[in-house]
Amino acid sequence: MGLELDIAVPLRAFRLELRLAVERETFALIGPSGSGKTTLLRALAGLHRPARGRIVLDGEVLFDAGGGVNVSPERRGIGLVFQDYALFPHLTVEQNVAFARGADPRAELERAGVAHLARALPAQLSGGERQRVALARALARRPRLLLLDEPLAALDPHTRGSVRGSLHTLLQRLELPVVLVTHEFDDAVVLADRVGVLEGGRLVQTGTPTELLAAPENAFVASFAGANVLRGEARPATDGLTEVELPGGERIYASEPAAGPVEIVLYPWEIAISREAPGGSTINHLRAPIGSLIEVGNRTRVHAGPLVAEITSRSARELELRRGDVVVASFKATAARLLPA
Repeated sequence: MGLELDIAVPLRAFRLELRLAVERETFALIGPSGSGKTTLLRALAGLHRPARGRIVLDGEVLFDAGGGVNVSPERRGIGLVFQDYALFPHLTVEQNVAFARGADPRAELERAGVAHLARALPAQLSGGERQRVALARALARRPRLLLLDEPLAALDPHTRGSVRGSLHTLLQRLELPVVLVTHEFDDAVVLADRVGVLEGGRLVQTGTPTELLAAPENAFVASFAGANVLRGEARPATDGLTEVELPGGERIYASEPAAGPVEIVLYPWEIAISREAPGGSTINHLRAPIGSLIEVGNRTRVHAGPLVAEITSRSARELELRRGDVVVASFKATAARLLPA
């Protein structure tokens, strides 16, 4: 039956108001720091009391402000993995999992792939290993709902990729409602079946990662999906195109109709980097110095003027790119999506 919630929680700067249903799936909630993501998890776990609303899990009412129902955390059947994992430093891995007083700790360590670490102490583990132990402890309680607070935030970039893949595999096998919160869209893309974007205490858009990439509701959603967002003034141009003038005077052409103030959404992987403007059907060319070059796996992110492009590291080496070099960022008119500002 899954999870159903409709709650309001006053925060320092605004009011978190959320209505949501999560089936046996992984739902990722993304948003900036301070947007109420962790507060939501604490409310679901029974560690924070909402001002109003209801929380229902598998048909059982866990919280009802109007009916005076507030089931205690230990009776909710919910597993929570904290951002820092919160392992007991003086207990072994097996003792940490056994502390949950649920399923066989050895079986849970096997499922998490860390049974060989049963006698180790948390200080002897890598970040990815600590995460798996914390997850095994949460699952040992045989929860009906699993909550993950920034599950990959404590990991270094090198470890993050491999742990992300193994965590996705484990979550797919659980057949539980899972709610995870993160501020990294890349994590949500890999781990979640559906994603919700939280802005100012409100859920502004939900959908699959593909849906959010293809049709962001606004520039805020687009920016969390990794897009460049530029502001400009749009006017009709020739050949059915729209001309958008940027504050610096540069002009961008888009295939979508628009007029007046707009926000241009442009994904990094749709931008090519070259020393000179290429020919062909690509109509947009912005010349700018490179501000930084960041390698991420076999890709390189090139910051050139107002844009971030993502090209293969091989291409970056062949172009012999260096910080300060003036390059041309090129992209097609169909790549520039326009949203009302």
